[in-house]
Amino acid sequence: MDLIRHLRFFVSVADEGHFGRAAAALDMTQPPLSQGLRRLEQHLGVELIHRTRHGAMLTSAGVQLLPRARLLVDDTERLLAESQRIADAGGAVHWGATAALPVRVVTACVSALRTVVGAGAVVSTTAGATVDLISDVRAGLCDLAVIEHPALVDGIEAGPVVKIPRWLVVPSDHRGAVAERPTFPMLAGLTFAHPTRAANPPAFDTVVDLLRERGLDTQTIAACDDRAMLAAVAAGTSFGLTATPPTVTPGVTWLRMAPQAVALRVRVIRRPSADAAADAVDRVLYRDRQQ
Repeated sequence: MDLIRHLRFFVSVADEGHFGRAAAALDMTQPPLSQGLRRLEQHLGVELIHRTRHGAMLTSAGVQLLPRARLLVDDTERLLAESQRIADAGGAVHWGATAALPVRVVTACVSALRTVVGAGAVVSTTAGATVDLISDVRAGLCDLAVIEHPALVDGIEAGPVVKIPRWLVVPSDHRGAVAERPTFPMLAGLTFAHPTRAANPPAFDTVVDLLRERGLDTQTIAACDDRAMLAAVAAGTSFGLTATPPTVTPGVTWLRMAPQAVALRVRVIRRPSADAAADAVDRVLYRDRQQ
């Protein structure tokens, strides 16, 4: 029997609570659905659905087996989607980069990946939060990704941690911007513009703890990327961190403070089939660390 197909029948009936509605959702008629579910029950040796005059109810066995059935059905759908993506993509590489990665590094990674996949192949880039990129690699939506460290990457192949230079940015009219030896406590009164904790809880907690260790306990406001962060800084109410080197920006001043402590820590995570692409990106990150 087609186990996955019949498990899909079971999940649909459980979701709809009715054979007729489940059949409509599966774009089929009710008799083969009901027959298929009975064959599944016979195959498993348990009754999954209690049939009533008003609909369908899960039995005790059905309640216990539904989560596993749903997982198998969902994984099958994901497998089919991934196989289609591979078939459509040919030699393409799909990769992701944390929003904290500076543009110069992102473009260098794309150039390096093009040499791996060869002329004419496509390199597609997704920028986003670390937790989302990890999920995309797990799901096969990305072949590899550069994420912030620390992060929860259990079960995913990960490369070495690389430090990329990062600067503090403050409002140009703030006293810290003109101080001969600026300190972290000078930033008291400014909010910290930074991606939310949900974007990567371990990295968020690490940077907040670092500021507290340096004598600064401040409120955090959400800034999903450098553009949002710099806008908040230019408004005179916030400070932030950026891996983009100092540039002439109205209302904003770059400060070099505790460079080793505030450095951006990143690493490459990958699917098993993306070793060559991951190695190419690792080399880019290592070169940028040297600059």
